[in-house]
Amino acid sequence: MFVDRAVIHVRGGDGGSGCSSFRREKYIPKGGPDGGDGGDGGSVLIRASSNADSLSELLNRTHWNAPSGGRGGGDNCHGKKGHDLLILVPPGTTVMDRDRGHILRDLSTEGDEVVVARGGKGGRGNRAFASSTNRAPREFQPGTPGEERVLSLELKTIADVGLLGFPNAGKSTLLSRLSRAHPEVGDYPFTTKHPNLGAVHVGGERVFILADLPGLIEGAHAGVGLGHEFLRHVERTKVLVHMVEPFPADGSNPINNYKTLRRELALHGCDLQEKPEVIAMSKSELTGSDQIRTLLQEETGLPVVAISAVTGRGLSDLVSKVCSALRNDEATKQADAGT
Repeated sequence: MFVDRAVIHVRGGDGGSGCSSFRREKYIPKGGPDGGDGGDGGSVLIRASSNADSLSELLNRTHWNAPSGGRGGGDNCHGKKGHDLLILVPPGTTVMDRDRGHILRDLSTEGDEVVVARGGKGGRGNRAFASSTNRAPREFQPGTPGEERVLSLELKTIADVGLLGFPNAGKSTLLSRLSRAHPEVGDYPFTTKHPNLGAVHVGGERVFILADLPGLIEGAHAGVGLGHEFLRHVERTKVLVHMVEPFPADGSNPINNYKTLRRELALHGCDLQEKPEVIAMSKSELTGSDQIRTLLQEETGLPVVAISAVTGRGLSDLVSKVCSALRNDEATKQADAGT
């Protein structure tokens, strides 16, 4: 099950208590204090890992408590330190403190991690309190408690390219043709309930990640339909492939549908409408689709690729345009970094 939101409670381990003890050996009547310090509690860490594909594990386990530190012992024995508790999440997960309302870290790349609840410090044993004027101290310190938080985690899909379009535009079918992904395909709206990812191999070792994103309808920026469940997954993509169906099943105008989707991107914010875009007319095997494509080109002033996931028409041209857009985006970012 794909889960892209979760709320969990995390708690670092408590520090172990120090020990009050005195050395007791034969022929050494006044051995002095030998109480050891308590061990530190373990911390809770969250790390981005490609081995995790959603937040489903966090849905079934809402409390994550790191082990506490061990109590100090006599003969200057220090308590055992509690080991850290590691939580793996997919890259692209934002970790937020729910109660304070601030973001702890955006784990956008593999290996990124953040300490979300630090373990408590172990208390000092009575040996630490010995001095020239206090040779037999009996005081010791308890360990400090570990940090405690309620976290809100949100996964935003990380993909190079996002497939946009109204429901039933053919996005899932295209993904299955270009990659080895097997998304659900059906002749009814909202077949896709969550993003599906697939790796598209371009040749040699070049590859880009393609995301089939849930269908969009008018008012999505305000939460209509899948609403933000769709739009927030677009934020991390580099290039958008806008798929337009020539003859929608609901009888709507395909050109108006394109304009509506572009408007929803603008209303959502995050500069989504500024992302590089490739327009594709899907289901081009249908009679009359070329006329619709010509009208769309005239209306937008942009080239429109005619594709068919059924016959394979235009798929190589689409991939070529996407790769070119990705290269241009990368070159732009490097130029901006240089300045």
